[in-house]
Amino acid sequence: MNKISFFMLAALLWLSSCTQKSKFDASGTFETEETIISSEGTGRIKEFKIEEGQTLKAGEYVGFIDTAQLYFNKKNLEAQIQAGLSRRPETAKQVASLQVQLESAQHEQARIKNLVKADAATQKQLDDQTFMVSQIQKQIDAQMSTLDISTTSINKETVPLHALIQQMNDQLNKCYLVNPINGTVLSKYARLDEEATPGKPLYKIADVSTLLLRAYITNDQFSQIKLGQKVKVFIDSTDAKYKEYEGTVTWISDKAEFTPKTIETKDERANLVWATKIAVKNDGYLKIGMYADVKFK
Repeated sequence: MNKISFFMLAALLWLSSCTQKSKFDASGTFETEETIISSEGTGRIKEFKIEEGQTLKAGEYVGFIDTAQLYFNKKNLEAQIQAGLSRRPETAKQVASLQVQLESAQHEQARIKNLVKADAATQKQLDDQTFMVSQIQKQIDAQMSTLDISTTSINKETVPLHALIQQMNDQLNKCYLVNPINGTVLSKYARLDEEATPGKPLYKIADVSTLLLRAYITNDQFSQIKLGQKVKVFIDSTDAKYKEYEGTVTWISDKAEFTPKTIETKDERANLVWATKIAVKNDGYLKIGMYADVKFK
């Protein structure tokens, strides 16, 4: 093949490519909403069942951080609470003797009352016995009040310790690593036996069952699409053809921006474009960062 024939063939291929591209209204790349899962606990990672490419479900257990020191601190707080509560007075025992005196005095009061009715005792005797019953009752009430105040004071002393235990329980729970969302692990940032601290990234996960194609449209196309609109999305296939998917417009930017250099639009002379996001159900062939073309009609 001579040089002239070679250049003519190259030109035809280039023109064919331009013709193919002109069939589409926009193009862009696939992306997804990624979530970085970070540690909430402090300690050495003792188990970490995470691998890149692994599919996880929300609520799935993936490992734990060493909890020994937290556990021992919690047991120490519980022991302090028990020691404090042991100082509470035993109310029933404290007033038992007075209670016996009261019952005896009340029994004597009832006896004298019957004697007064039979004119075998004086009213003064009954009044004196009634006064004695009243005095014993007042002693019991006073002692009960003192004991209640003492008990309440000791109970209040343990309130901060109970709060610390609740805080400790929360810290212990955070040492168990539970995956929060459905998705596929994209990157792994931590390893077994590494030291974890609150905020340290452990892994990155994303739901790749549906990808978002970020495509840019021109001013002329802006008024022709709407949220929820069904569009056709095309990716290059291995047999030099396009593979077609159905997509749904889920977001349209309300602000124009300058045309990204890596993005081709229908009108390449346009200076300002609007970004859109098109949701496409992934059959396993779509990848983050893959290029795709869009046909709106």
